[in-house]
Amino acid sequence: MSNPLKPAESLSNEAFAYYEQGQEAQRLLQSQKLGPLELIRTQELLTRYLPDPPAVIFDVGGGSGIYACWLAQQGYEVHLVDAVPLHVEQARAASQAQLDRPLASVSLGDSRQLDRADFSVDVVLLMGPLYHLIDRRDRVTALREAYRILKLDGLIFAVGVSRFASVLGGLRRGHFDDPTFVKIVQQDLSDGQHRNPDNHPAYFTTAFFHHPEELREEIAEAGFSNEKLLAIQGLGAVLPNFEEHWSDTGRRERLLQAIRWLEAEPSTLGVTSHMMAIAQKR
Repeated sequence: MSNPLKPAESLSNEAFAYYEQGQEAQRLLQSQKLGPLELIRTQELLTRYLPDPPAVIFDVGGGSGIYACWLAQQGYEVHLVDAVPLHVEQARAASQAQLDRPLASVSLGDSRQLDRADFSVDVVLLMGPLYHLIDRRDRVTALREAYRILKLDGLIFAVGVSRFASVLGGLRRGHFDDPTFVKIVQQDLSDGQHRNPDNHPAYFTTAFFHHPEELREEIAEAGFSNEKLLAIQGLGAVLPNFEEHWSDTGRRERLLQAIRWLEAEPSTLGVTSHMMAIAQKR
């Protein structure tokens, strides 16, 4: 393609530095950050709505490859693209460890300008880029790129961070005693522009947090239809004793069932850390 964008340009300097620390590969295993709940719920939603293998999946912003490798093991043809060189290295290593079912490709790339032909994939996963593209035009551009490479009737799975994630996480972890955190929350609620001026390790990095209706509007603006919007962590985002629920098999299943019951309820959709839009190219 002409005039290619540099992959790092899709991330702020703060976000790029944040991910170059290498913590993303372990994040979904950390119960204090609801990682296992996010992992299981994301896998659950993908399993529910994905077409059967060997569909072609383009995992854009796929990080260290935790979802891509899991899907490749099920027989999908998975191509991973990420803007962070460290993530690309980690994904390649994880792919090479799967001798029987490696990823079809792993490459450095930008969600706004994908090196893939029109109408060439069955599914696009966009499970990270939308909350690191802080300008609406860039987010819609990334969604339109996903639309471009999808086959007719192809599916996009696009994840946003909830506008209310800092409020929920702050209450759960007791951060409201910190005046800096209070200012972060106020900014989040005002316009969704999340900033961490002191680079506090518990307060995430530069990002955009969606109101549910904003995510719906951006998906529609890119041309998609038949959209569903579902909470990923749902009520788990407000549990102060999440680890206790998660370590007990019975309580864990009751929590998951409660999340499923309310996952699409409009009046509670913001009560989650992440939400997933599932939509189709017509």
